[in-house]
Amino acid sequence: MAGAGSWQPPRPCEAYREEWKLCRSARHFLHHYYVHGEPPACAQWLRDLTSCRDWETRRSAEAQQSLCESERSRVQAAQKHTLVWVLRQRPPAEWHLPLPQEKDE
Repeated sequence: MAGAGSWQPPRPCEAYREEWKLCRSARHFLHHYYVHGEPPACAQWLRDLTSCRDWETRRSAEAQQSLCESERSRVQAAQKHTLVWVLRQRPPAEWHLPLPQEKDE
């Protein structure tokens, strides 16, 4: 990692504030509750916002570490979901032929 003087947060602090604001919105709450069956956890966005502002004002090493770990865990969580469908490398051999119901007519 680069020196502490040249390090920048992965996102601007305003992005963390917007994510936290969205997480707390009624629309997001209802959507998340409907899809997942539990209310959204917005505490991490608030921690990230606090760490980012702490980094901007005091250049705190703890804030830097907290932001790095949080972003790393977000990336890992996004990568752990496997694809549902097997991707094809080429189309089926008979893709251009009429469908079975079209043959009957």
